[in-house]
Amino acid sequence: MKTNIIQTLTSTFESHAQQTNGGIEFWLARDIQHLLGYTKWDNFLNVVSKAKTACKVSGHPILDHFADVGKTIGMPKRATKEVLDLMLTRYACYLIAQNGDSKKQEIAFAQTYFAIQTRRAELIEQRLLETERVSARKKLSATEKELSQVIFEQTGRNQDFALIRSKGDQALFSKSTQAMKVRWKVSENRPLADFAPTIILKAKDFATEITIFNAKEHGMKSETVISEEHITNNKAVRNTLLERGIRPENLSAEDDIKKVERRLVSEQKKSMKKPDSL
Repeated sequence: MKTNIIQTLTSTFESHAQQTNGGIEFWLARDIQHLLGYTKWDNFLNVVSKAKTACKVSGHPILDHFADVGKTIGMPKRATKEVLDLMLTRYACYLIAQNGDSKKQEIAFAQTYFAIQTRRAELIEQRLLETERVSARKKLSATEKELSQVIFEQTGRNQDFALIRSKGDQALFSKSTQAMKVRWKVSENRPLADFAPTIILKAKDFATEITIFNAKEHGMKSETVISEEHITNNKAVRNTLLERGIRPENLSAEDDIKKVERRLVSEQKKSMKKPDSL
């Protein structure tokens, strides 16, 4: 029963959404007033006032979320009357629901609705971030494979790649690969990159791409020369991160990328079966 009411509120609330000429989503306060069970405008304005205060305390400009506008309403004998109204953002509607009378069933369900929407947004953001990390890991794997091929083609040695990559890690983290594995609690048989944050994956990828380019461009033929190039590039990337207040070796490890991939695949399958579920 409650689920049906929440679904009805969701449908009704979303159907009242409007857009400015600039494409900004908004709701009119007099519509929200009735949706939330307030028969008297003055009583509803008291809730709006509390919501404005909450908006200000949260550090958001009130006028960005509550804009005074006029509204023409019908009167008897085809007369019209101009009344005060407000344009509200989704955030303003959320604050009004939070500051409303929770004894009202409409307010209680509105609060539940916004809680669901907030959780859904958090889950979507989490999935996007995890998808980005998985993509960055795959990109690094492809780039490192290309570097391995370039090293073999130009030096004739397969074993040089692992050595060159470890020297790159030393330059990027100012610590050895093994030391970072200990820090991040990575087992000996797993790649360090499987536990690296997205920004580190992209940093390693960028440095490796530069090494590939210069190794080809300058026809580098020995492990020593390619190693020096890779060290230089990783140091350059490290310096850029340091300038922006990011110290690679101090970042925390992320979840095992293989677990993240399995979780994303599992969630995708579930969403296909139940598209309306969280």
